[in-house]
Amino acid sequence: MHRFLVLGHEAHTSPDFSLDDVPGTSGRIDVLARCAASAFLLSHGIRMDVELYLVLCGPSRPPRTIRMVGAELRHLNPDERSTAALFLRALQIESIAESMSTPGIYVSGMGFAKLLETLGGPFILLKEDGEDMRNHRVPRDAIFVLSDHIDFNEEDEKALMAHDPAVLSLGPRSLHSNQCITIVHNELDRREATV
Repeated sequence: MHRFLVLGHEAHTSPDFSLDDVPGTSGRIDVLARCAASAFLLSHGIRMDVELYLVLCGPSRPPRTIRMVGAELRHLNPDERSTAALFLRALQIESIAESMSTPGIYVSGMGFAKLLETLGGPFILLKEDGEDMRNHRVPRDAIFVLSDHIDFNEEDEKALMAHDPAVLSLGPRSLHSNQCITIVHNELDRREATV
C-alpha cells in the first residue's frame, strides 16, 4: 500500500468555490486535485493500492479531511475540474464523523494533528534537505507527508515531528507536491518489482 498525506493550508472547507475558476476561488484545491491524479491515475487505469489523505484548512469550517481509497474509487478523471467537483460534493457533507460522499471518497472533520495520531505512522516527511530516499529503507506501511504550495507552519511541523518521521529527499530541487507523489510511486514500484 502506498499512502500519502497532503496538507492544504488554504484549501476551502466549504463547498463555496467555482468549478469555472478552481485556482482562484478554492484556496488552491487545484493543487490537491493534481495530487489526487498523481496518486491514483495510471495510463488506462487506477492504482488500487493507494490511500490519500487531504487535510483542508481553509475557510469557512476547518478542518476537513478527504480520504481517498484506490480500491473503491470511481469517477476519478485526469482533469482538475472533475476532481474538484468530487471534492465539492464531499464538502457538502456537514458531518464531523467520516462519511462517504462518492465511492472511494470519504470526508470528516479531522484535523492534521488528530489524523497523525489516528494513523500512528510510520511517517516520512519529504524535504529537500533530508536523506536521499534512494539510500533509505522505506517501511511497507509508511505514510509520505507533504505540504501544498505553502510550507508547514510551526504548529503543523511540531505536530508531525512529535511522531519522529524520517526526513527524506527526492533530490536537490524543490518540486510540486504532485510531482513528489509521482517520484515516490516510481521509486516504490521499482523496489517492489525487485522483491
